Amino acid sequence: MAGALSGRVALVIGASSGIGEGAAVALAAAGASVAVSARRADRLEELVRRIEQQGGRATALPGDVTDEAVATGIVAGTLERLGRLDILVNSAGVVRPGGVENADTAEWRRVMDINFMASLYTCSAAIGPMRAQGGGDIINISSTAGRRAASTFGPYSASKFALNAMSEGMRQEMGEHGIRVCVIEPGATTTEVADSIGDPGHRAAMQEHVRKEGAMKSEDIAAAIVFVASLPRRANVCELLIKPTIDTSPS
Repeated sequence: MAGALSGRVALVIGASSGIGEGAAVALAAAGASVAVSARRADRLEELVRRIEQQGGRATALPGDVTDEAVATGIVAGTLERLGRLDILVNSAGVVRPGGVENADTAEWRRVMDINFMASLYTCSAAIGPMRAQGGGDIINISSTAGRRAASTFGPYSASKFALNAMSEGMRQEMGEHGIRVCVIEPGATTTEVADSIGDPGHRAAMQEHVRKEGAMKSEDIAAAIVFVASLPRRANVCELLIKPTIDTSPS
């Protein structure tokens, strides 16, 4: 499939739904060969079929990237199957409520493992191959919650603040090696992210937030990912805040 990203290889983590799924489709449409990863293998296989039916090239690498060995293996599998790695998109994430007093520390740890540590694992594994080939793009999907803390969703905010800090540090670290780093911070975007929240009140509130009239779609964020990766190598969009046009959230 011809396009702005023809000849490039992308790995999308968290590709079984939402922004990750949208990113995989958009990157393939732009000409990239795409490896897709998530825990839900059945969804990945369906995504691969859809991309291939549209003329793209894709391969599925299911696994739980909160396990460092699995995350490293998925990066290695991309290199083995597709020959190189030009674009890494970290889109796996969960939203969980919670505060500090009487904190459920196991829940906090789980959120940090998925939203932060998993990205650290894949980024670390991707840097060596990208350096060896002369460059690459790492795009981490954060949130507006990484800019302002929310006491009712403490674990989520903390994980996104951490992801933002790691991304900026990595940008400074790797720029001289031709590796661009971007953190994208979407506002309300309609995905399944709220559906797994256990508390019914918090689940309903978050579902209303991401599904409200005027909320963005996953393909909107996917288009931004393609834009970032398509820029001339001299330009690095290092931080991209995207909000719905009608935005009623606190500033």
